[in-house]
Amino acid sequence: MPERNHAVDAAIERELSLLDAEVRRSPTRLGALLHPEFTEFGASGRRWDRASIMETLTGDSEPRVRPFTISRMKGVQLAPDVVHLTFDTDYNGRRAHRSSLWRYTEGSWRLYFHQATPFDGDEKPAG
Repeated sequence: MPERNHAVDAAIERELSLLDAEVRRSPTRLGALLHPEFTEFGASGRRWDRASIMETLTGDSEPRVRPFTISRMKGVQLAPDVVHLTFDTDYNGRRAHRSSLWRYTEGSWRLYFHQATPFDGDEKPAG
């Protein structure tokens, strides 16, 4: 069962801020949220590191016409300094299951790992 505690709440707050277009375009704000060893396996299948994702996101001058729709977000604290979040997103009909690992590093929660897996919109939720 998902936990709700200060660490999970902090990770959720930061995860949601990463989906904000203004945060994504700001090197300072984005950089404060990403762990120095950040890695992502994107919905496209591409592997991203911290430098490549920052370059891509902060270089995107086009504002999003529509925000991400987020559903089924839940989290669990795996260790004193690790939180695992899972959730689904929909952006213009592109749906993905998402999984994030947040680590408490340098005095704040920072995204260490993220994976997005595309799924068909007809898929029924588990459980």
